[in-house]
Amino acid sequence: MIAYLAQRLLVAAATLLAASLVVFAMLEVIPGDPARLMLGMNATPDALEALRNEMGLNDPLPVRYLDWVAGMAALDFGRSYTYSVPVIDLIVERIVVSLPLALISLALSVVIAIPAGAFAAQRRGRAGDALSMGAAQLGVAIPNFWFALLLIYLFAVWLRLVPAGGFPGWSAGIWPALKALLLPAVALALPQAAILARVTRSALIETLGEDYVRTARAKGLPFGTVLWRHALRNALIPVLTIVGLQFSFLLAGTIIIENVFYLPGLGRLVFQAITQRDLIVVEGVVMLLVATVVAVNFLVDISYAVVDPRLRAR
Repeated sequence: MIAYLAQRLLVAAATLLAASLVVFAMLEVIPGDPARLMLGMNATPDALEALRNEMGLNDPLPVRYLDWVAGMAALDFGRSYTYSVPVIDLIVERIVVSLPLALISLALSVVIAIPAGAFAAQRRGRAGDALSMGAAQLGVAIPNFWFALLLIYLFAVWLRLVPAGGFPGWSAGIWPALKALLLPAVALALPQAAILARVTRSALIETLGEDYVRTARAKGLPFGTVLWRHALRNALIPVLTIVGLQFSFLLAGTIIIENVFYLPGLGRLVFQAITQRDLIVVEGVVMLLVATVVAVNFLVDISYAVVDPRLRAR
């Protein structure tokens, strides 16, 4: 088990290092001068040069890269060119929206998908299976932003049950904040639930063909007991893989949904930073999201060892 964890930690560290090199290199080759962006087109050459020196833009690339990595290790992501505040403050301000939204969406996805996938696997080749997988196929095909617009029209405009957009802040109370996140969470969760349900069904069908399942059935155990108590646990490894990927997607890939619902989250922050050419914000947020993806994948790898005892013996 220790060797397994050490191997996964080494892979995670190498992934972070490679990602930091790629992000830094890609943003460095983008044309544009951050100093001129901050001071404007009418800035004098002396003022531009002084600001470049202050920001370290004239330092050699290896020095800038090492300073950037060292700063991130100390949670110093630099200072935003546009907002003139530390990037970490912008991240903290926005992540209190994006993280709960991703967690709620993921919880909804799992709650919907695993029972639906198990239901379809239990009725393989019958009407229930076809109906469930047909609904899942529809969920995969429908773009989440279009589904979000339908939800806004139905629940916000017509029924007036929830707000159509915006976020009042957690200081307004837990329930008003959750109401503002409910429709975006549903819009994000249903397409992901459709994917997860199909994976769950496929994994369960494969597991149900194993010898131990046939032995349990031969001993007289009901099919539902065999499915939920024995087959499902052994089918969880591909399901956990998709769940980990979905959390990473839900945290990092909400730009469209956050703009549809006017949510001040990380996705919208990245979009605004790109349009304003605030590269230091883009670098910081992207690396934070990469670190989150690596951390989630590491936790998924640990969950593999919990689910599959064979990995604990390595």
